[in-house]
Amino acid sequence: MNVAILGFGVVGSGVAEVISQNREHIKENSNVSLKVTKILDIRDFPESEFAPLLTKNFDDILSDDSIDIVCETMGGVNPAFTFVSECLKKGKHVVSSNKELVATRGFELLEIARENNVNFLFEASVGGGIPIIRPLSRCLAGNNVNEVAGILNGTSNFILTKMIVDGMSFEDALKLAQNKGYAEKDPTADVEGFDALRKICILASLCFGTHVYPDGIYTEGISKITLEDVAYAESYDAVIKLIARAKKISDDRITVMVTPCLVKNESMLSGVSGVFNACLVRGDMTGDVLMYGKGAGKLATASAVVGDIIDCASNDKERKFFGWAQEKKDFVASYLENETAFYVRATDTDKNAIEEAFGKVKYLSRENQPEKEIAFVTPVMKESEFGNKLSQLSINLISTIRISDY
Repeated sequence: MNVAILGFGVVGSGVAEVISQNREHIKENSNVSLKVTKILDIRDFPESEFAPLLTKNFDDILSDDSIDIVCETMGGVNPAFTFVSECLKKGKHVVSSNKELVATRGFELLEIARENNVNFLFEASVGGGIPIIRPLSRCLAGNNVNEVAGILNGTSNFILTKMIVDGMSFEDALKLAQNKGYAEKDPTADVEGFDALRKICILASLCFGTHVYPDGIYTEGISKITLEDVAYAESYDAVIKLIARAKKISDDRITVMVTPCLVKNESMLSGVSGVFNACLVRGDMTGDVLMYGKGAGKLATASAVVGDIIDCASNDKERKFFGWAQEKKDFVASYLENETAFYVRATDTDKNAIEEAFGKVKYLSRENQPEKEIAFVTPVMKESEFGNKLSQLSINLISTIRISDY
C-alpha cells in the first residue's frame, strides 16, 4: 500500500526510515507491503535519500488516488486539521503523532473518519514508542477504568531525575536537558505541564468515553520545584514526579489535572527516571497495570506510527470501532473536588496552629533545615477543604505539592 507523509521533521523522517529499512520484515510479519510515495514539506532536503518524493503542494497527495494511507507528523493544529480532515473525506486512512491535534480536534476527526468509513489512528500521540492507545482500546476493554495516570513528559522527568539523583538545581538541569536535545529552546510546554496535559486529555477521552478538552484543566509545571522540596520528599521516602491523571469520581463525572506529586518509593512510578515515561491504568478487573518505555525519540515514535499504518493497511476495507462521544457539560469536575494529601513547606507558623487547622499531620525534616522553616504532610482531603484550612493559618507559604496514592 502507498503511504504519504505530511511533515518531514524528526518523526516524519523516522517513519520513512522505518518503512524503508524494515519493509521486508513488515511484509513477513503482517502480510502488508508498504511504500512511501510522497512526502509533504515546505523545506528542501537535497541530501536525503527521500528527496525525490518531496512535494510542497498538498494537492499532490490529496488528489493522488494511489495513496491509501496518510501519515500526519506536522504538529500543531493548523494546517494539520485541514489536511487531515480533507484526506479522511477523500477516503484515505490517516495516522497521526500529533497530540495537540488529537486533544483539541480529535472528536471531529473521528466523526469525519466514521462518516467516510476510514480510520483515524494516533497511537504515537501519547506515549511515543510506548503502546498505550491500543492496549486501552483492546486489551483492557473488558475493564471499567477508574483512573489513568502517568509520567507523560520525558523532558520534565529528566530534569527532576537530575535534581533528585545529582542534586542539580532546576535551572542547571534544564540547561543540561537543552544541551542534550531533550528540551526545546522554549521549554514552556514541557516544564509547565502543557505537553502532559494534552496527553492526559487524550487518555481520559478514551478511558471515559467523552472528549476532554485541554482548556480549563488545572495544570502546574515543575519550574517552582526546589532542591529543598526534593530533600523533604526524600525524608518522606518519596520522590517528586510530574503526574498527569484523570480519575472517575462518579458514573458521569471525572477530575483531570497535571501537577507535581510526591510519589512514594514503593510505587511503580517512582523508579521511572530520565527521559522515560510510564502510564498507569487502574481497572476494576486488572488492578494497576503499568506501561513503560521511551516516550519520545525519532525511531521509537516512528515505530508507533508505523504500527498504526500497518493496522490501517490490514483493515483497509473496514473501519475500526474506536473513539469517544462529544464533550458533556460538567463531565469534568472542578479540580477542587479532587481528594489528596498535601506536602506543605512554610515559615512563620507553629505546630499548634498547623494541628488546629489540619489535625494530625506528619512533619518532615531535611539537612540544614532553617530554624523557622517547617514542612509537613496533611491528611487526605478535598482540594477545596485544603484551601480553606490553609487560609485559616497565619503562615508564610513557600510551596505545596500533592501526595500521590499510586
